[in-house]
Amino acid sequence: MTKFLLSLHVLAAIIAVGPITVAASMFPPSARKALAEPGSERAVSAVRLLHRICRVYGGVGIAVPVLGFATAMSMGVLKDPWLIVSMLLTTLAAMVLLALVLPRQEEILEGLGGDAGVGGDVEAGGTRTTTGPAATTATTATTATTATTATTATKTTKVTKATAQLAMFTGVFNLLWATVTILMIVRPGSTTGA
Repeated sequence: MTKFLLSLHVLAAIIAVGPITVAASMFPPSARKALAEPGSERAVSAVRLLHRICRVYGGVGIAVPVLGFATAMSMGVLKDPWLIVSMLLTTLAAMVLLALVLPRQEEILEGLGGDAGVGGDVEAGGTRTTTGPAATTATTATTATTATTATTATKTTKVTKATAQLAMFTGVFNLLWATVTILMIVRPGSTTGA
């Protein structure tokens, strides 16, 4: 039974955690690319897909610690320090994913979605030299364009900063999982003959 549980635990880790680490790592550069290509639905769709992968596989990833706990009980190693540290790091990785990575991905997606319609179509003749109501309309259009450009620049700066911060949190998440994987393989102080 132990080998069966261990096999399920390892498969769950590969199938669930692997896609999260890859998709989460790809998200910041893809978001920057979408930001560099305003109006590109394809670029925004790629970012949405990466977020969906992180969210869905994050839910599936619950199986990893559950199966790991069952395996540890079966092996009788629940009190081993390497396992306790692994469980703590797994909990920390889950908290980083749920509290820092996924919410920031959603914020960035909102920022990208907000940029899609910004800018509108302003007539090239927005600076006509006429008098009366037409001149007022042209001046209003020019002012609106300037305000929209300023808003877009502010959003771009915010999204760019958010992607840098997200990349850092994603790196921490990936480092935690790498550490857990190494602990699971090396098992320092284990008496089970690793």
